[in-house]
Amino acid sequence: MTPAVKLLEQNKTPHFIHHYQHSDSAKSYGLEAAEKMSVSANRIFKTLVIEYDDKLAVCIVPVEQQLSLKLAAKALKAKKAQMAVAQKVEKTTGYVLGGVSPLGQKKQLPTLIDTTASSFDTIFISGGKRGLEIELAPDALLKLTNAEFCTLS
Repeated sequence: MTPAVKLLEQNKTPHFIHHYQHSDSAKSYGLEAAEKMSVSANRIFKTLVIEYDDKLAVCIVPVEQQLSLKLAAKALKAKKAQMAVAQKVEKTTGYVLGGVSPLGQKKQLPTLIDTTASSFDTIFISGGKRGLEIELAPDALLKLTNAEFCTLS
């Protein structure tokens, strides 16, 4: 059980756990999840960690979309942002790349969720390891992460 799943259970947040066999040769973890779970890729969201003003933040965007660092920086009221270095991401979140969940991170970071998430009853996010996805309502994710919806892609 990952910290993400524990957080959901502690908060009695309705969710579904989905497992699939991860392949090391997969080029995109999110697209692999969509294919192996037979779920539309626009419902699978990736967790990206960015750096701005010497701080870190989490951006949650559809796996088929590219994060706009310019839009993320604007939402964070920063001049610019860039992708955080992998080592810093893993150390701060406690998760490995490809399995970074926005839930249950070692340190709660400011979180932004792409507005497209709010158009679905449920979305899929990483459960904290490769091959584990959590399905939950976007509003539940918003509440658990103290996030805000904004345009990120």
